[in-house]
Amino acid sequence: MDNATLKTKANEIRKRTVAMITKARGGHMGSSLSEADILAVLFFKTLNFRPENLSDPERDRFVLSKGHASEGYYSALAEAGFFPTAWLDSYLSHDCPLTIHPTNHVPGIEVCTGALGHGFPIAVGMALGARKTDKKSRVFVLTGDGELEEGTNWEAAMAASYYKLGNLVLIVDANGLQLADSVANTMEINPLKEKLLSFGMDVHEIDGHDTAAMADLFDSLDYSGNKPHAVIAKTIKGKGVSFMENRPEWHHTIPSEEQGIKALEELKI
Repeated sequence: MDNATLKTKANEIRKRTVAMITKARGGHMGSSLSEADILAVLFFKTLNFRPENLSDPERDRFVLSKGHASEGYYSALAEAGFFPTAWLDSYLSHDCPLTIHPTNHVPGIEVCTGALGHGFPIAVGMALGARKTDKKSRVFVLTGDGELEEGTNWEAAMAASYYKLGNLVLIVDANGLQLADSVANTMEINPLKEKLLSFGMDVHEIDGHDTAAMADLFDSLDYSGNKPHAVIAKTIKGKGVSFMENRPEWHHTIPSEEQGIKALEELKI
């Protein structure tokens, strides 16, 4: 898929996210908008994971560790054909399988997530299992930067290096914000690159909204090697909507109907 189409897919993910959260009156807007470009590259370019190979043991795995950003995840899966886009219209209703955090009874979702700090350790187990059974599977896990305040992530990084999991990619959605403030004001995690390097990881820093650069980077990684990979993707929380960008209150705030219309206008619906 060419880069122009990847950017279009990312914008579609953003538009679907805004529409579903505004209608359902629940969700996490800022985190879902910041991850949209990363998800577009993964689901439309990088992952060997499609609706038609869900049971293939050799398929790649994706884990959304920052499970609160489910709306962007659901939008990407629907856009990629894992389930009907009509499901997004009934998000959070009693008869809809799409809940506020991802669950693995939804097609395309490998594992339930939501409690922060659990996705990375699970991904390490998946990658280790693939190595021990000689599967070609690669495992990609997306965390938030604020999520790295959780200690389990560092146990996972230690284990990933110890077991030499070159088939594992940790992607950090590094938007610098969390629930109600900046990451730095809550519990500083920097210097993040140096910390990940000290755990023996192959570390890269990249613009998390540059779809072409991310696609090239994921293509270039040595997945058969002995070093787990870490990609620090610098992003903007609320990316694409001017009055949401870099505003911590949009972690939880639900747009009014008027704000939802304005956001969709900015995303050129």
